[in-house]
Amino acid sequence: MTAPTPGRPSLMRAINDRAALEVLLARGPLTRPQLSSLTGISKPTASQLLARLVEAGLVVQDGIREGLPGRTAELYRINPAAAYVAGLDVTPARIRAVVADLTGAVAGEHTLPTPARSGVDAVARVRAALDAAVGAARPAIPRDRLRRVVVGIGGAVDPTTGRLGYAAHIPGWHVPDLGKRLTDALGPPVSIENDVNLSALAELSAGQAGDARDFVLLWVAEGVGMAVVLGGALHRGATGGAGEIGYMPVAGAPLRRDVRRTHTGGVHSLTGGAAVLKLMRAHGFRGRDAATAVGRAAATGSPEAGAALTELATRLGATLATVVAVLDPQLIVLTGDVLRSGGEPLRTLVERELHTMTIPRPPVRLSSVQGNPVLAGALHLALGDAREETFSSTTP
Repeated sequence: MTAPTPGRPSLMRAINDRAALEVLLARGPLTRPQLSSLTGISKPTASQLLARLVEAGLVVQDGIREGLPGRTAELYRINPAAAYVAGLDVTPARIRAVVADLTGAVAGEHTLPTPARSGVDAVARVRAALDAAVGAARPAIPRDRLRRVVVGIGGAVDPTTGRLGYAAHIPGWHVPDLGKRLTDALGPPVSIENDVNLSALAELSAGQAGDARDFVLLWVAEGVGMAVVLGGALHRGATGGAGEIGYMPVAGAPLRRDVRRTHTGGVHSLTGGAAVLKLMRAHGFRGRDAATAVGRAAATGSPEAGAALTELATRLGATLATVVAVLDPQLIVLTGDVLRSGGEPLRTLVERELHTMTIPRPPVRLSSVQGNPVLAGALHLALGDAREETFSSTTP
């Protein structure tokens, strides 16, 4: 079959179909005249287009709109069941899987605890979590209806080997061609992405970074990580390890040479979860973990709390100053359990400390993404690919 050429009817139909689907996704449900007005196509063309998309299963009628002059207008919307995607968030303790329809609405979810032993079969665990998530939907969704699956994990896949690095703390995932193995086992294409990178994508789509082309996102929880977005796109680096700043040497910390071990390195030793908890305890703020202790300090507002948070902010500011000197980002976003627990008091101090150490003074903001940012980013990435495929398939 020859490819469509400019001006051919099949090409124009594809362009019009794609425009209509995008408008229905963003603005629907819509009547035929509304769709015609928003896309700039004629009403007869809109009628033909809608009939074609309904027949293809991409658009469904959504009742009627009454009370308007003239005859009653039928409403149309994207068929949410035209495609499904899944996002997974993998940690040492559990796998959380969420399935969403083509509009992004969550249809089913499941959390699968990870057994406290080594030798975990990553492929089998992902399949189990995914099967439970599609089974939790009402009605249940056959797994073969999934178009894309994105797995978020605290590591980075080397594109030259397909192996997961920076993730010694997650056993069972260190096999060659991991993405291909998962794709072969599950059916739909599977992508594996760093969890902090996914959080940055969530920030781009529904958070603080919507207007930023160049920004960095700092994540502090048990470990420390960073996502780098340049020109509106993730920068992953040659081996996928861009942003693994936890292993970066830093003044005030011992120089570590065995940095292959998890949560080692200068930045980890000063701002990782264990170091932050030790710092908070030294100032009299305790908790079962660093986030709890930081949250208590931030809520207190006492001189002791101010001293504790300022010392932490100085460590974070020094780390970010190195990043600002190299990348000169437009914006810095703070996220992760520790930084979220510190809230506005910690954010203010981090920004103040950073601006005393740098010539560029990018604003520092707290993440505004609600819920699990890793899953939000995974679904955003999966939906982008699934919509591209689905919306491009209306004409042969």
